Amino acid sequence: MEPKLESLEPLESVHRLDDDKFDGSGMNLNANNANNFEEDEHVNVDLDFDEDVMDPYALAIVPVAEDNQLAHVESAYRRKPPPRSAELVRVTNLEIEDERYFRELVRRTRILYDSLWIHCMLEDDIRRRNVMNVMSGRIPRARGDMKVAALMRDRGLWLNQDKRFVGPIPGIHVGDVFCFRMELCVLGIHGQIQAGIDYLSSKQSSNGEPIATSVIVSGGYEDDEDSGDVIVYTGHGGQDKNSRQVVHQKLEGGNLGMERSMHHGVEVRVVRGFKYKGGIGEKVYVYDGIYKIEEYWFDVGKSGFGVYKFKLVRMEGQPEMGSSILKFAESIRTNPLAARPVGYVSLDMSRNKEQVPVFLFNDIDDNHEPLTFDYQVTTIFPPFVYHNARSASGCNCVDGCALDCVCVKKNGGECAYDLNGRILRGKPIIFKCGPFCSCPSNCMNRVSQKGVKNRFEVFRSMETGWGVRSLDLIQAGSFICEYTGVVLTRDQAQVFTMNGEDSLVYPNRFGERWAEWGDFSQVYSDYVRPSYPSIPPLEFAIDVSKMRNVACYMSHSPCPNVFVQLVMYDHAHTAFPHLMLFAMENIPPMRELSLDYGAADEWTEKLAICN
Repeated sequence: MEPKLESLEPLESVHRLDDDKFDGSGMNLNANNANNFEEDEHVNVDLDFDEDVMDPYALAIVPVAEDNQLAHVESAYRRKPPPRSAELVRVTNLEIEDERYFRELVRRTRILYDSLWIHCMLEDDIRRRNVMNVMSGRIPRARGDMKVAALMRDRGLWLNQDKRFVGPIPGIHVGDVFCFRMELCVLGIHGQIQAGIDYLSSKQSSNGEPIATSVIVSGGYEDDEDSGDVIVYTGHGGQDKNSRQVVHQKLEGGNLGMERSMHHGVEVRVVRGFKYKGGIGEKVYVYDGIYKIEEYWFDVGKSGFGVYKFKLVRMEGQPEMGSSILKFAESIRTNPLAARPVGYVSLDMSRNKEQVPVFLFNDIDDNHEPLTFDYQVTTIFPPFVYHNARSASGCNCVDGCALDCVCVKKNGGECAYDLNGRILRGKPIIFKCGPFCSCPSNCMNRVSQKGVKNRFEVFRSMETGWGVRSLDLIQAGSFICEYTGVVLTRDQAQVFTMNGEDSLVYPNRFGERWAEWGDFSQVYSDYVRPSYPSIPPLEFAIDVSKMRNVACYMSHSPCPNVFVQLVMYDHAHTAFPHLMLFAMENIPPMRELSLDYGAADEWTEKLAICN
């Protein structure tokens, strides 16, 4: 069934999308329908800028060769893009297949944005170091979030630009967390890079009335009142550059759009921006769902100037607000038993083997099975794997590894991580510094050997048996943990399964999700998928019947938020690598972690998953 697009007459002339634009399985992403950054003289500038950050419009360019780094500089933001679509649509009656399609579309767009941001910021770090070698003083940082958005916009990779959605956007879930406000523009959630109210202007509207579609609540106005389900939202305008109210607001622009949306019964999307530990910048942005504008009035604000206030009430039947979940996770981290007096079986099922405790939670039944296993922090390989380990060469780096490091050269001369330990792009296998290297323990090429940093919770689930969620915000590209157990050779695994055991996990079936992280083929025409270093076929299994760790309880998903990266560091037998897990996207607290376990092949017969 084709998704139903309700008409918003008499606001706009809205028709069902043509088959070539929206056929129930996809959406037309027209490169010509790029976003138009509307300017408003009463804009609420709540986009965060650090004092040492350069002009946000600077360096929004495609990277060029280092020897010609300042040549042919062209800012993408200086070219006025085509106007945004003036057609308002509301999507209803999506089939499950359509929901999955749009979620995957959003997921891939976010993966591209996040991995490209890490890549661009590493280039900027290198640029700043090179400049500091010949100059003194503070070197401003590039706005990587805007640079990436410009690259994606110029290649037609922004979503939802051919239509303006009223209400929920397909593929965007309540509780989704974004580390940059520009992501909201890229995904079509909120089209203004600065203004708190996104609206269809009166010039674009067929009846000459502006219509508001989304708002950002980020504490930019002193008269805002936010109690969760009910928000008293202050209109925009009237502030100086220090966010002080200095003149009366007017009923125009976004403010008039809010009043007209209330009049016509048009709901608005609400995104909250606030400070949160684990974010990249000063704020994170959380999509909290749909609100109705119930009333508005003109009032005297705290600074003595007139402001417009809008009462927003959250519509019923929606999932719990993401901002509430983040705050609840924060309370669990502080005092778990006070936050949830009932349900905790153990406050550390790792028994102090991990650097941070791993909680075990079950408020469904009396199953305590995870406590019966020996918690294993690292994988146990057969002894023969280490026979030639001491002959393996290590680096002689002293202060940390650079591009001339022996281990880095094994990876094709590329460092695998940025300065914050986020993986730059997936590869068939990554060689890291290990016990035979001279570099210090804080070497950036030892990321996955430093253990678990996030606080995880294994929980009882009605859907998956057991699941794993984090109490922390996990940034895209961050290391999560190793998938551990006891490694069996192919012959041992076959004997094992003949005895009726089904607790084997097969690494060769995990697929190549690593190739999605850092895939820039849509941005750079000369991008080549990594094929070096190459590895032999993985013909071993991991037995988790007696020894396992938190990774073993991650559920299967065809759209995972975690991927497996093969890693070598403590031996030279490439047929037996470590299985390291990394985040494919920003994973909010309390959201379940998932892997793509793949499918069975001729010698595994069936796919064994711990759940």
